[in-house]
Amino acid sequence: MPTPLARRVYDACHLTGQFRLRSGQVSDEYFDKYLFEGRPELLREVAEAMVALLPECDVLAGMEMGGIPLATVMSQLTGLPTVFVRKHAKDYGTAKVAEGGPVDGRRVVLVEDVVTTGGALLASCGPLRSMGAEVETVVCAIDREQGGRENLAAEGLRLRSALTRRDLEADLAA
Repeated sequence: MPTPLARRVYDACHLTGQFRLRSGQVSDEYFDKYLFEGRPELLREVAEAMVALLPECDVLAGMEMGGIPLATVMSQLTGLPTVFVRKHAKDYGTAKVAEGGPVDGRRVVLVEDVVTTGGALLASCGPLRSMGAEVETVVCAIDREQGGRENLAAEGLRLRSALTRRDLEADLAA
């Protein structure tokens, strides 16, 4: 039996067709996170579920682009500062990979929307750690359960997800 939140997220963002994922994999289903992130009441509910998963930390790091609205709402709910992590540093302006406050010596939790293989998170974790951030935990809205948890664990990152693919599809099996 799906939770009420899982049902609402599934109804809002589950698409079928043929989709190429960031990982390069092709899938016949897609969880379009922008369809729930664009709905204020649902975005807040997902962010509240993610806040419940936070370890002790000093900074939330919203991953470009889908992690940014989640991290922003989580920051509002917790009072924790937020940085916004780019896929690549800009070659102009501040040329930073993480925009916002400092991360050096701080316990930083990465905030992501959907995790498939964890590739984007792994690519961003190195630069954050080289800036002095203590990064051990990722909190995401949806874990697609396609190897991300294991790939992140291999790099010393613990994944905590508000929802999993299994949660979202629970009623389909019934």
